[in-house]
Amino acid sequence: MSVLIKNGRVVTADSDAIADIFIEGETISAIGKNLNVKADKEIDAKGMLVFPGGIDPHVHLEMPFMGTFSSDTYETGTRAALYGGTTTVIDFVLQTQGHSLKEALTDWQSRATGNAVGDYSFHMAVTDFNNDTKAEIKQMVEDEGITSFKTFMAYKGALMVDDRQMVGLMQEVKKQGGMVTAHATNGDMIDFLVAKHRSEGKMAPLYHYLSQPEVTEAEASNRFAQMAQYTGCPAYIVHLTCEGALNAVRDAGKRNYRVLAETCIQYLLLDASLYEKDFEGAKWVMSPPLRQKKDQTSLWGGINQGTLQVVATDHCPFMWEQKLMGKDDFSKIPNGHPAIENRIELLYSEGVAKGKISLNKFVEVASTNAAKIFGMFPRKGTIMVGSDADIVIFDPKAKHQLSAKTHHMNVDYSGYEGWEVEGKVKTVLLRGKTVIDNGECKVGKGNGQFIKRNKVSNII
Repeated sequence: MSVLIKNGRVVTADSDAIADIFIEGETISAIGKNLNVKADKEIDAKGMLVFPGGIDPHVHLEMPFMGTFSSDTYETGTRAALYGGTTTVIDFVLQTQGHSLKEALTDWQSRATGNAVGDYSFHMAVTDFNNDTKAEIKQMVEDEGITSFKTFMAYKGALMVDDRQMVGLMQEVKKQGGMVTAHATNGDMIDFLVAKHRSEGKMAPLYHYLSQPEVTEAEASNRFAQMAQYTGCPAYIVHLTCEGALNAVRDAGKRNYRVLAETCIQYLLLDASLYEKDFEGAKWVMSPPLRQKKDQTSLWGGINQGTLQVVATDHCPFMWEQKLMGKDDFSKIPNGHPAIENRIELLYSEGVAKGKISLNKFVEVASTNAAKIFGMFPRKGTIMVGSDADIVIFDPKAKHQLSAKTHHMNVDYSGYEGWEVEGKVKTVLLRGKTVIDNGECKVGKGNGQFIKRNKVSNII
């Protein structure tokens, strides 16, 4: 099957031109002006933006958490991602303390294999680093193509690793050619504040936010950066939310060590005033929590400065009934927010259309940088000859509203209900196949492939 996309404005991280794209099978075979080729299918993209499929390197599908599971399955979650122009996601396999990495991987594979509609890969979250775990790192990198290892500096007793484990993991991961990423918040301080607020009878969602002040993230981000520099391990902070944490990344740069970092779309657009809406604030209970408007200014600045390389989602949806588990106690509200479908359109509407970022920067932080950082470039994350034909055809002038009534995520509310958006995904190709066209999904579960990733060799 061959496809010719004609007359579109083709935008990558470093180019912008009217061009045609010729696709044969799953990959791009030619790019140029007025290509004189015959194709089985032609798509006229005149007036449209054409850019590489989005990569969301931070999602949680069917994730066990606080006695329940996030509500999007691999089928519903990756399908919703495709509707929103994201063709590849990276989920987190969570090791159970006392068990092996391989056991955890087998568990996640049982949910994903044969069910994903879009392409996917895995990070390995290490929650119990010991000699047995250490011996598995090489296997994960070389045999499984899992080259990034997440750590939690919070959630003590379940997910959190201490500094001793962190340093040991960093040394081994560096040796094997991988990267360590971190949920960088000070778990001990957060636990202290949660207990304090509960003892004072302060149970509303607002106290979730007040239990995780900016200092908890700034301190942990600095500590993570210092350990990364000491070990020389490639390092990446997930879901960075605030000026204090961003300054920790900047300070690492002043010491001549680069720590990579992502933020998430919600931290660019939403703020902590939402927690004042009584229990409705539970819709936005996530960790780290939403911050202040001054932090949004810092994050947009960090994107333009190149201090923040990726805009992800930390997509971890729960039905409203699940959120109600914490109706009388904020510490029992499942943490998470649905955004996998909204990321690309919101980033364009609020970033490009409002002049905060350029089109090239938009492509860079929505797709290309994630592909480079996590070992998928140039197969993913760009439009070039030989790359997978993961392509979004996007109408920059189409205006619409976001709503739970029309989204495809398996969750019964939207964090952006009624939000006016400028720009809409019209057509999406995944490995040369049209998967979304004018609001209709053309493929079913099992269409998605697991993407093995390369070792960390050329950090951006």
